[in-house]
Amino acid sequence: MNFFTKFAPAARKKPATRGGRSYRCRCGRPVFFRNSECLACHTALGYEPELAQLLPIEPGTKAETWRVAGRVPGARKAYRRCANLNTPAACNWLVADLDKMETHRGLCVACRLNRTIPDLSVPENGTLWGRIEAAKRRVISTLLTLNMPVRSKTEDPERGLAFDFLHSPEGGPPVTTGHANGLITLNIEEACSSVRERIREELNEPYRTLLGHFRHEIGHYYWERLIQGSAWIDEFRKLFGDERADYAESLKRHYAQGPPVNWEATFISSYASSHPWEDWAETWAHMLHMADTLDTARSFGLDPQNLDLEIEPFTREALDKADDPEAGNFLTFLNAWVALSAVMNEMSRAMGQADFYPFALPRAATAKLQFLSIVVRAERDRLGAEAAAAD
Repeated sequence: MNFFTKFAPAARKKPATRGGRSYRCRCGRPVFFRNSECLACHTALGYEPELAQLLPIEPGTKAETWRVAGRVPGARKAYRRCANLNTPAACNWLVADLDKMETHRGLCVACRLNRTIPDLSVPENGTLWGRIEAAKRRVISTLLTLNMPVRSKTEDPERGLAFDFLHSPEGGPPVTTGHANGLITLNIEEACSSVRERIREELNEPYRTLLGHFRHEIGHYYWERLIQGSAWIDEFRKLFGDERADYAESLKRHYAQGPPVNWEATFISSYASSHPWEDWAETWAHMLHMADTLDTARSFGLDPQNLDLEIEPFTREALDKADDPEAGNFLTFLNAWVALSAVMNEMSRAMGQADFYPFALPRAATAKLQFLSIVVRAERDRLGAEAAAAD
């Protein structure tokens, strides 16, 4: 099932089987994505990334193994807990491929993506790393739910993904957050709220979070995996522009002169206007914002279509591919987001906080979002066909 069909009218009353953030312990109490133990009954918990579920677990028949407590369709007979559980990363994910424990150093599918972690001999780095990993796990879990390929560079040196979490040396040049050939670098100072807020204000950004950084940089990675050198490139250039434009000069001009006049009519953010690569990455990040937030809302029983709010819905005229077989489901997804984000903005204002979603969606951006959804669906179908052929 395509992710966006979760929001089709026929599926409104039943939450998706994969995704969402609503979980319960075997004692019946609610537990949350980050939990490694139920605070009510102290049952151990583990996140199973293949099932996209947080599950109660109990010791297995062999030392250091665990099994799911109760019957869960699709669960394996034995797991281990991620080797990062008792580190500042506090990873609660389960490791299923026990025969590769040595290769993966006992790390889960998310933690094995790390190439460099902060120097933990520096006391504050543990706190910063913990915040970084919490955001990263959330992003990786969404990508897995979307059936996107997520493999480390150890597993796939040419097309895999890796992370360097670095701190600027004292007196040295600052670490630049960015992506290059599957390696995402993050300045760990971004995990400090005061530093991040200062940078946000200096750059006049409406939104700057660790989660946003990961979703944006992951977008650059998937551009290389899904668009570069593919049959999608002409369609990409029609919607986003020609990425062969000088990237360094484009960014230099953006920071010196700001976005073009009336950028709001074409781009999802001012930064998206700087270069087609950044437009793609920003659009990808917003797709993940929408997907995770809507799935979370629905999993807790909040149906955006039942909100007491009248909106002017997007119609097929706003789409690039109005005749796409999933166009109706995509529009349902898009309009559900418009309604939910409007209500959440009012909730934020009621608490004296900044807007939950400080952006507007121009028609041009909806066409780009649909293009992303079509690319994601095609990749999911391709990987599914490969898996079926392998069986």
